[in-house]
Amino acid sequence: MVNALVKIDENTNRVLNIVKARHGLKDKGEAIEIVVSKYIEQEGEPELRSEFIKKIKEIEKQKTIRIKDFSKRYGLK
Repeated sequence: MVNALVKIDENTNRVLNIVKARHGLKDKGEAIEIVVSKYIEQEGEPELRSEFIKKIKEIEKQKTIRIKDFSKRYGLK
């Protein structure tokens, strides 16, 4: 778990207090977790930009090379 000190405005503080009270949570950190998980459910995963998808498809078509010893090839030893 990560600890974070955050600055929030008064309105956000009120909303977190409401979420905390409605769900019977012990602290605002748990309220933030609920708000974020609801956001993730609502928004889902972000879509990839079409340029990125096109670039990846071009890379997939490129010829690959076999490397027996990666460290030796790239001077990591």
